[in-house]
Amino acid sequence: MKVVIAPDSFKECLAALDVATAIAKGWKDIFPNDEIVCHPMADGGEGSINSILYALKGEFCTDIVSDPLGRPIKAHWAWYPETNTAIIEMAEASGLQCLSLADRDPMITSSYGTGELIVKAFAKGAQIIILTLGGRATNDAGAGMMTALGLKLLDQNGEPVTAGGAALRQVVTIDDSALHPQIAKTKFIIANDVTNPLCGKKGASAIYGPQKGATEQQVIILDAALSHFATICQNKYFRDEHNLEGAGAAGGMGFAAKLFFNASFKSGVELIAELTQLDKQIANANLVITGEGKIDKQSIMGKTPIGVAKLAKQYNIPVIAKTGMLGEDYQVNYTQGIDVAFSLISSPMSLADCKFQANNLLMKCASDIARLWRIATNY
Repeated sequence: MKVVIAPDSFKECLAALDVATAIAKGWKDIFPNDEIVCHPMADGGEGSINSILYALKGEFCTDIVSDPLGRPIKAHWAWYPETNTAIIEMAEASGLQCLSLADRDPMITSSYGTGELIVKAFAKGAQIIILTLGGRATNDAGAGMMTALGLKLLDQNGEPVTAGGAALRQVVTIDDSALHPQIAKTKFIIANDVTNPLCGKKGASAIYGPQKGATEQQVIILDAALSHFATICQNKYFRDEHNLEGAGAAGGMGFAAKLFFNASFKSGVELIAELTQLDKQIANANLVITGEGKIDKQSIMGKTPIGVAKLAKQYNIPVIAKTGMLGEDYQVNYTQGIDVAFSLISSPMSLADCKFQANNLLMKCASDIARLWRIATNY
């Protein structure tokens, strides 16, 4: 029997490969002779680079760039010289993972470091850049990224505005005379599942700002700042991108990607499944096991377990999901290809204990599921 194990990471706990390995060990305790394929996955958030490099061996690049507050940080990205393709994970330089809870402030955090990584990719000769947008800590409409690429955002005195989303309300003039020339020669593909517009009640600031630490008043300020910046861009480039579907992705990074890169957007989990050729592993499998830290009603919005399940269902293969927590209305995922979902927790415990015991909990749960599989299938 062939079992494909294709989970996402358990955020702030275990990487996707560690999750897959723990599940494999638990399954092997019951069925030691089964063929087990560990295929760590992601949906465009943190861990995407590691999942891709695990399946497709490329160059693991490390550079010192700016974190969301302008401090030096080591950021990783993937390089494939055969196709001149760079894969850049926004979370590496501009993600929440770069900041402590106390440091999270979307009023001033900047995507400048992501732009620096793009410059590094250009120096390698990149002709294709795949940019994953999940896990970001910024709400600056990609302005920091574009500044690193040579764009100048000037106030009424002709001086550069400061970093961060709030400062965008001070932009009066855009000077693109020094914009990196390689942008126009490069194909950009954005891994993104967010359909939100840039501004308004469903915009980047209102929906995602609080996740990055924004208060209600700061959401209002940020939304107005992004709207002002989009208007300045519209006056400069004669393109109104306020309501573009996906413009609100990653604190407005989708806006910048469309306007300045003319990027194409793809579902994060679908793109990573395609890049890592997950379908070839699933095609002749008997069972697929997936999962992530929490499964709830929002999981159907482009999360890894659903992407994996939909692919498995193309081959009529059963899908089991494992998660640290089954959230509100998790059963809706049963309409999207997951056959059954299991929580790892068998007794009350604190979040800290769950994280500490996650590896053992995954193994034990996998063994229990294998026992149930044996009963149900007479295997």
